[in-house]
Amino acid sequence: MKEFVITEAQAETAILVGIITPQQNERRTQEYLDELEFLATTAGAVTVKRFTQRTSGPSAISYVGKGKLEEIRAFIESEEEADREVGMVIFDDELSAKQLRNIEQALRVKILDRTSLILDIFAMRAQTANAKTQVELAQYRYMLPRLQRLWTHLERQGGGSGGGGGKGSVGLRGPGETQLEMDRRIILNRMSLLKQRLADIDRQKSTQRGNRGRMIRVALVGYTNVGKSTLMNLLSKSEVFAENKLFATLDTTVRKVIIDNLPFLLSDTVGFIRKLPTDLIESFKSTLDEVREADLLVHVVDISHPDFEEQIRVVEKTLADLGCAEKPSMIIFNKIDAYTFTPKDEDDLTPATRENLSLEDLQRTWMAKLNGDCLFISAKERTHITELRTTLYNRVRELHVQKYPYNDFLFQHFEE
Repeated sequence: MKEFVITEAQAETAILVGIITPQQNERRTQEYLDELEFLATTAGAVTVKRFTQRTSGPSAISYVGKGKLEEIRAFIESEEEADREVGMVIFDDELSAKQLRNIEQALRVKILDRTSLILDIFAMRAQTANAKTQVELAQYRYMLPRLQRLWTHLERQGGGSGGGGGKGSVGLRGPGETQLEMDRRIILNRMSLLKQRLADIDRQKSTQRGNRGRMIRVALVGYTNVGKSTLMNLLSKSEVFAENKLFATLDTTVRKVIIDNLPFLLSDTVGFIRKLPTDLIESFKSTLDEVREADLLVHVVDISHPDFEEQIRVVEKTLADLGCAEKPSMIIFNKIDAYTFTPKDEDDLTPATRENLSLEDLQRTWMAKLNGDCLFISAKERTHITELRTTLYNRVRELHVQKYPYNDFLFQHFEE
């Protein structure tokens, strides 16, 4: 089920809303809204305005305060007077059913939160039966606790005793509540069916993984839109879908790669993102099994992104949640061709920031401590790809000898 799917032909205008808190300063909030706008663009919407509010935390009633809602509503009305309709308002956090209901009553336009927007994009991107099943299950998980708000339009019809003199409290239930219970039962049954379908798919995939022979498994992981699929194409000489949009890849793609006669399996996995909905993580566990079963994780980072260090932390936290934090890994800083910086003026005595560091300066920071587990490349321009292949060969060989020691003579034969 797709609740608010946006297509290219139905491009709508959108307003973005975020909050500034003691834990999330204005710069971080704007970065999150930048990403939310990229998500909206990926879904086919055009952002026309942003609203932020300084607060101690999100309001449990309406996320932002009453005054801010009135300000947003005034902007929507001014756009309508100018014959520019606002299609939706998107909030940068997951909203509860209560928040959604109150916001919709105040703004009277379509309301999405970050989670529902991401789910929409996943629904648009899903191509295979596996991905479609996972997305549908995640959508139902999201909808289930929010069903009540879908039936508020029937509340006024459900009053009174029902006039039927029924037993117990049955006569007090209105049509909205009856339909709510029916919908809940339908969704729970559908979720049970989807879980069984995913379990069957997972067993098939486990069998496929078991039949791959004695080869080391390498998984490309990273934030969404960092260039994993482009790198996959380069290393495997294949054509995996790659696009400058978020979540271009949903299904895990596995390719056999051979470097200097050493074969190994390389997988390209779904990209991570800030505030990734827990419903999606739960539903996509079978896809993420490629990460859990990998012998080596190659963490790809877009070094040209202004907030790449935060993205690294997001990926590391997600890997820890998956129980993969202790796996052998290496980090690849991609897109060095797009890296930019602003040199400091000689008379500027303030401390240098990340934006003032050249690529060479950056490499001498904490990255220098990563030794051989850190490479700087451009998959697009094919810069330092030879070094990457050599490093991968050495790491895969080392892992292969550890995992299959009796096959070590093969490497000696290869080198002869």
